[in-house]
This record gives sequence, structure tokens and C-alpha cells, in this order.
Amino acid sequence: MDKDVIISIKGEQSAEKGAPDVIEFMTEGSFSFEDGKYYITYEETEMTGLNGTITTLKVEGEKVTLIRHGVNNSQMVFEKGRKYTGHYETPHGDFTVGVMPSDVRVLLGENGGEINVRYALEIAGRHSSRNDFNIKFKEAKKA
Repeated sequence: MDKDVIISIKGEQSAEKGAPDVIEFMTEGSFSFEDGKYYITYEETEMTGLNGTITTLKVEGEKVTLIRHGVNNSQMVFEKGRKYTGHYETPHGDFTVGVMPSDVRVLLGENGGEINVRYALEIAGRHSSRNDFNIKFKEAKKA
């Protein structure tokens, strides 16, 4: 199964001071199922600041792995109650990130679905922000 999908993404980042930063956009991508795992893949844009990067979400039950390849390279694992530390590579330098999800909800079906993740982000071992992302997708209508 490999389907073209329309993806709606909303992300919110809240630092300790100031109003939250919210980004919301729609894009085209693909949705597939292979070896018991779901994959949602799309190209990042200038709007996200990650132009030149391909993002893939790999979903195994309630575990979501965000993988980025291209100009920015990283892998972050979101599994409720489990901290993950990884490496983030950007054109401006590399750094260590830690994610500690407090909520991971996945609802996927053959023609689309939704992923919701809430997590704390650490950069270089220091708390940086609270983050939420919501991804909804559905099969693209064929012309």
C-alpha cells in the first residue's frame, strides 16, 4: 500500500516566557504500510525553515519516530513516558536534543489518520520548551 495523501500539520512551541509559537500548514505526501509499520513522508518547505529536508514519520503502535534527511538530519523518538536523546544536524551546527513525551496518541487507518504528540524538549541537556504537534492526513482525491 502506497498512497498519495494531503497532510495537515499544526505545531506549537511554548518557551517559559512569551506567547507560544504556532505553525500550521498543509502539504502533499505519501502514506504506506510495510512490515507492520506505517510511514508518512513529506518534503519540508521554507515556511518550516527546513527547506531541502524530507521528513518521515514511522509509526509502530503508540511509538512515533520522526526522521529528517537532507539539509537538516535528525531522528527523534516519541514514546509516552520514555526519554530519548539524539543528535540534530543543521547547516548552522550540530547539537544534542532530548525529548520526553507526556502524551502520544495515534489513530491510523487505511485511508488516513491522526497523530498527536506533546513533549518537553531539551537542547544540550537544558530544558528548552514544551511542544505539541498534530498531524492529520487523508488520501488525496484523484483527478
